[in-house]
This record gives sequence, structure tokens and C-alpha cells, in this order.
Amino acid sequence: MNKTVLITGATSGMGKATALLLSDNGYTVYAGVRNSSQALMEEAEKLGVKINTVALDVQDTASIQKAVQHVMAEEGKIDALVNNAGFGLLATLEEGTDEEIFKQFDVNVFGLIKMTREVLPHMREARSGVVINISSFLGRMGLPLLSHYNASKYAVEGITDSLRFEVAPFGIRVHSVLAGLFGTNFVKKGLVANSRTTGDSSPYKELVSHFVPIVAKAINEGPDPLPIAQAVKHIIENADSDIAIQVGKEAELFVPMRRQMDDKAFEAKVKETFGL
Repeated sequence: MNKTVLITGATSGMGKATALLLSDNGYTVYAGVRNSSQALMEEAEKLGVKINTVALDVQDTASIQKAVQHVMAEEGKIDALVNNAGFGLLATLEEGTDEEIFKQFDVNVFGLIKMTREVLPHMREARSGVVINISSFLGRMGLPLLSHYNASKYAVEGITDSLRFEVAPFGIRVHSVLAGLFGTNFVKKGLVANSRTTGDSSPYKELVSHFVPIVAKAINEGPDPLPIAQAVKHIIENADSDIAIQVGKEAELFVPMRRQMDDKAFEAKVKETFGL
């Protein structure tokens, strides 16, 4: 049976990899795009696959509603929703501005909630569906300079765990993919830096000079995000999939470790690993 999948933030990185893989495996894919979809469509053409694009800004409720209405009008169903849109704010908790804080949660959390809220009635009526939230290993642990991003991903994990109980009676599954650091455009396009935090006058200058290069290097030199797409495909196709799947070196190392160690021991291990 041909399945229809709607993916948010599908023009680059994990979203693009997922759109291409699913299309190549016979899925009907609707890629949510906010700006240009040129890179996505060029890769789809090279692979010889069809991807449908739909204008979608998860910060705009009307845009969300129109996108879902469009897919329903075209296909009559949405079998899977992949909540992938997101970005990371690089800032200390002290220096983050109101605008930055609100936008971090508006995209990563509120956009995900509104997107899911719009799709659920259609899945509930069909008494089937899969919601997959692209989360992060940082939804299970903290790191410096990423407290706002950490908080947004902790929220995604909480939403995933709670929503599962609400929609299970309607045959709807809810999962998260806890991603590690992959070689995507996240540093260029998905990471927004607070100017005070990265400025020479920041009281956290020493921490920034040590830690930012570590994260940037891990992303810029990280592996291809294809395993994220493969995890999404696995979840859609396997009803007994784990609630949360860890994908990538950092996720596979730290998430199990977090479960096995007490708080103090785990924090000591994080400090040792990142030289904090």
C-alpha cells in the first residue's frame, strides 16, 4: 500500500535525506518548504524520484493549515508526519534575548505541536498513522551554550511520551529519533549564535572558545544523515519500533550511559569527554 508522508523542514540535512530515501522507496512524499526547494528537487531529479513540495512555515498557523489541507485534497490521507523542522540557538542562558528564546521554542516546540495538532484529526478518523519527531541526544542531557536548544528538545521528548498515551486508542503511533551530530548544514543554516555570547566582552568567552570549535567540527566533519532517514523508514514500517531510537555516535554513547549512571557520575563523564 502506498503511504503518504509529510515532512517539515525538508529542504536540507536530515529532512532532505528522509524525503529522498522515502521517495526512492515508493512513498508519496510531501516536502514542507519555507524558501527555495531547488537543492532538494535537483537531487530528486538525479535519483529519478518524485517529491511533491508544499509551502510550509511551522511558525505560521495558517501556513500549517493550508499545507495539511493541500495534502489531504491531493491524497485523501496522511499516513506519517515527520516533524523535522528546527534550529539551534547558541547562547548562554544569561545572554539569550527574549526574541531568541521565543523563536527557539516557536520553531522547535510550538511549531511541532501545531503541526501535529493539525494532522491528528485526519489520522484519528483513519484510525491509523505515525508521528515521528526528529529530536536529539540533547533531549536527554545538557551541554553548555545550548541550554535553550536542550530545553526545546527535552520538551519534544515530553510531548512524544505524553502524546503516545492520548492517541494510542486510535491506532496512532508516536516516536522520536534521538539524533547525534551529523554532517549537515546545521552550522551554516540551523545554528543561530547570540552576538553577546560570541563577542569578546562575554564573561563566557573562555568557554565559548573551547566548546564551539568542538561542536562545529563534529557537525562539519560528521557522517551523512542517511541513518536518520533509515530510522524514520524503519519506524513507519515496523509497528513494534522502539519509542525512541538513538542514531549517531553521540546518541548511541550518551543516551544509554545517561540511563545507567547517577546524575553526578554522568555529569563527570560529560565534563571529561568535552574537556569542561
